[in-house]
Amino acid sequence: MSKQTIRFELDRDHVKLDHLLKLVGLCDSGGAGKHLVASGAVTVDGVVELRKTCKIHAGQVVRLDDVEIRVVGAA
Repeated sequence: MSKQTIRFELDRDHVKLDHLLKLVGLCDSGGAGKHLVASGAVTVDGVVELRKTCKIHAGQVVRLDDVEIRVVGAA
């Protein structure tokens, strides 16, 4: 089973979880992102996150199925 890692460069203080899923292409709308989060399929730093608009900051790791999103600060 291969894992895909996406590096997401954050250009502001935070991004909402549902919006992040849309920005990296794991869903095609914010609404779809909200459904993914509500379903319990998304973890943040290894913990299931059910808050759709949870603020994600640089240094956090979001996972959906076999895709890991590493959020990094802008250089």
